[in-house]
Amino acid sequence: MRKEPRQARSRATVEAVVEAGARILSEQGWAGFTTNKVADAAGVSIGSLYQYFPDKLSLVDAIRRRHIDDSLDAVRHALADTRPLAEFVEALVANLIAAHSIHPGLHRVLLDEAPGLEAYRDQNSEIEAQYLVLFTQVATIHGTRGNGRPASAVGLVISDAIDGVIHNAARRGRLREPQIRDELVRLICSYLADRDEAAVDKPQRSHA
Repeated sequence: MRKEPRQARSRATVEAVVEAGARILSEQGWAGFTTNKVADAAGVSIGSLYQYFPDKLSLVDAIRRRHIDDSLDAVRHALADTRPLAEFVEALVANLIAAHSIHPGLHRVLLDEAPGLEAYRDQNSEIEAQYLVLFTQVATIHGTRGNGRPASAVGLVISDAIDGVIHNAARRGRLREPQIRDELVRLICSYLADRDEAAVDKPQRSHA
């Protein structure tokens, strides 16, 4: 962003622009995304838009950042209440699906069409670190207590599994299908409930 909004009116303008941009990206894709269309949809002048976003790439970055914040909040909200494993995973998956369903076509455009994704693929980024902290917390609470499994590794696997299923379901337009939700819940519950490392078959050493 060119500058941070400080007053309530300025924040409302920025929010309106980001929301309008997300809607246009979702409905028209990267090819139909222009700052003039966004300004018209947001009900602001093009000058007001450029006051905060110097070009459409900076606007896409703000849209991505808001989507990421929504996804992080989805995990935080699921963690906010103490509940049994199955109920927690159902809440977690439902929250993340809801965060990706606000504008159904948006996620496909952000992943496959709009430029600027490289910065979000950095494994050492602040965003990646925030995700891993949250999912390590998930693993600590629901999957690794007393069994010696490393919470950071379990959290990473859960995060990648959820991201992979939800992102690809969004690409295919199948995010709202109950079967996808139910199978993802089953997958995560089964993994987190497998607390006994001894149940994993290990090759026997030969003493000959």
